[in-house]
Amino acid sequence: MKLIADSGSTKTDWAAIAPNGTIVGTQKSDGINPIHQSPDDIKAVLNQLEPWAHEIEEIHFYGSGLRQEKQLPMQELLASYFQVEQTKVEAQSDLLGAARALCGCEEGIACILGTGANSCLYNGAQIVQNTPALGYILGDEGSGAVLGKRLLNGIYKGALPAAVKTLFEQELQLTLADVIERVYRSKLPNRWLASLSTFIYKHKDTYPELSQLVVDCLHDFICRNLLPYQRTDLPVSAVGSVAWYYQTELTRAASLEGLRMGKIIQSPISGLVDYHSHL
Repeated sequence: MKLIADSGSTKTDWAAIAPNGTIVGTQKSDGINPIHQSPDDIKAVLNQLEPWAHEIEEIHFYGSGLRQEKQLPMQELLASYFQVEQTKVEAQSDLLGAARALCGCEEGIACILGTGANSCLYNGAQIVQNTPALGYILGDEGSGAVLGKRLLNGIYKGALPAAVKTLFEQELQLTLADVIERVYRSKLPNRWLASLSTFIYKHKDTYPELSQLVVDCLHDFICRNLLPYQRTDLPVSAVGSVAWYYQTELTRAASLEGLRMGKIIQSPISGLVDYHSHL
C-alpha cells in the first residue's frame, strides 16, 4: 500500500492507496515544513495520523520547504517513523508534486498559489526551470501571504477606501497595534497574513478595489515568475487556495500577458493519487 502526502505550511493532505488504486483512507493534518519545524515538531504532526496510515510499504511525500538538502533527512525521518525501507520513501518538493498533479506526463507551466507561491517549467517528467520563490518577505508574489501584506498596506497607507478599513477592523476585531503584534511578534506570521485573503474574497465583489488588488498581485506573479520561462505557447496550470478562489482574477491577469490558463485545482492530492495509481 502507498501513502501519498501533500504538505504546505498550513496543512497536509494524506491518502493511502491499495495496489489496485483504491483509496483506503484520507486525512488532513497540520502542515509540515522542515525549514521552520524541528524533527520533533514533524513527528508530533505524524502522531495525528489514523492507524491506516501506518499499514503502508511505500511513501511519496511532497512538501513545502523540501529543498534538495532537506529531502534526504526527510526521507530518513519518514522511513524511521513508519518503519519502511528508505528505498521505498520519496520526499520531493511540493512544486514537483504540483507539476505531477496538474500536468501528469505532459509538458506545461505549473504554479502553486496558496499560503506561499511558486512555479516551474515542467517537461512531463521533471522540473527543467524554476524562478526562485524567495519566500513571503523577498518574493512569493501572488501568494495568500502577499495578498494579506498588500491588503494591510492598502488599508493603513490609504490606497484602499476608508470604508474597507472600517469594515476590516470591525469584522476582524483588530487595530493597527494588533496587526503589528501579529506580523512582527507572533509565530509563523505568513499563515496569519494568508488568512486575511478570506476578507478579500468575501468583499471583493462589493469593493472593486479589492478585486483589482488581487489582479495586480497575480499579474506581478506572472511577470516576475512565469514570463522568464519564455514559453507563452504552454498552458498555465495552478493549484492552491488562491488559484481556486480567485480564478476570475487569475485568468484576467494571465490574459494581460497573452497566456492561457490550463487546469486549476484547489488541492493536488487527488491528482497525485491518480499519478501514483498508474505507476
